[in-house]
Amino acid sequence: MLYAQPTRRWLCFLAALLWTLQVASAQSPSPMAVTVEQAVAETLQRNLNLLAERYEIPRAEAEVIAARLRPNPVLSLGGDHLDLLGTGYSLTNNAGPAEYSARVDWPLERPSKRRARIAVAEQARAAAEFRFQDALRQLTLEVQQAFVELQAAKESLSLARANQRTFEELVTINAARVRAGDLAPIELVRTRVSAVQLNQSVLQAEARWRVAQNRLQALMGRAEALDVFEAVGEMRRDALPASLSPLMTKAFDRRPDLCALRAEQARSLADLKLQLAQGKIEYTVGVEYRRQQGLAGTGNSLGLFLALPITIYDRNQGGIARAQAEVSQAERRIAALEREIRAELEATYTQCRAADAVLISFESGLLDQARDVLEVTEYAYRRGEASFVEFLDAQRTYNEARQGYIDARAEYARLRFTLDSLITEGMP
Repeated sequence: MLYAQPTRRWLCFLAALLWTLQVASAQSPSPMAVTVEQAVAETLQRNLNLLAERYEIPRAEAEVIAARLRPNPVLSLGGDHLDLLGTGYSLTNNAGPAEYSARVDWPLERPSKRRARIAVAEQARAAAEFRFQDALRQLTLEVQQAFVELQAAKESLSLARANQRTFEELVTINAARVRAGDLAPIELVRTRVSAVQLNQSVLQAEARWRVAQNRLQALMGRAEALDVFEAVGEMRRDALPASLSPLMTKAFDRRPDLCALRAEQARSLADLKLQLAQGKIEYTVGVEYRRQQGLAGTGNSLGLFLALPITIYDRNQGGIARAQAEVSQAERRIAALEREIRAELEATYTQCRAADAVLISFESGLLDQARDVLEVTEYAYRRGEASFVEFLDAQRTYNEARQGYIDARAEYARLRFTLDSLITEGMP
């Protein structure tokens, strides 16, 4: 009983604290930050187009199940010479006797036809799986490109806002200098005009940033885009492979779209075997039991049947010709895609090397030099030792260098993701 009152007080305090934290978090939500890996993972789980594409695999598996099935036997039941009209059977009219029959016909399918049909369905399923892997590859690249675009837009917005703050400070300082008689009013007007122009640059940078936010969240499968959404992490800057030959080998071995075409080629070859098998005759065997209910007594009989088509005209010439054309078509498509992959890899690798050279030029001191010139000129301008035109020129030079560095980093990151996409085998 001595500890009951303090315990209740602590419980009330903790409840009030939790309620306060909940209200605070609801009123001021923290930005939702995602890395490029998290963005890709969420996209692969929630993107509606990808989820719809995934159903192609169960459809292909259903075709395999159908291909494995054997033909069903046919049961025929019959009644003949039945006295349904009431005439009556007698020795005088010599009608009848009534007959009842039960017959089973069983198609004998060639084993080669069934094997070829299963092979066609299995290769079609493999092609569907590779096409889905290729859809994963393309969507992953699209998300990575959108993520880099958001990163670049964020840095451009930060640069524009920093310039805006600088000129707002200069407007305040120059207004005070004009009032003190240390600066001509025209310089204040120029500063205000530049500040207005920078405000417009900030609005444009914000619009680009919002568009990049919405695009990335739409790819991630979110029904509603969050205003508090941020891409975290550094832009990709890993080194290039030393040679293009290993990348070419990986691309020809692992690219899912090329593997899908090869599966289609195997399916066409299996379909050609199937069409050749369908051009050959198949047998149908039958067994019939017949019962005759005559005036003199009852008779039972058994019949055996063999049915086969006479292939005088239709020997499946059209199906065979179509399958042969599909085989040739698949060969041409594989050759064309291999040539396209080679050209894309060579072009992307060359672009990566060029982008890397541009980045090295920025990182070797160009950006630092532009920053030093701006700092010195700004300091001199604040002391009245440099003109506003000189300061604007230094500011413009630094902005161009900084924006060029941002664009170069984004371009290199995009190209590196593209290069990986050209040799990737997709994701499970």
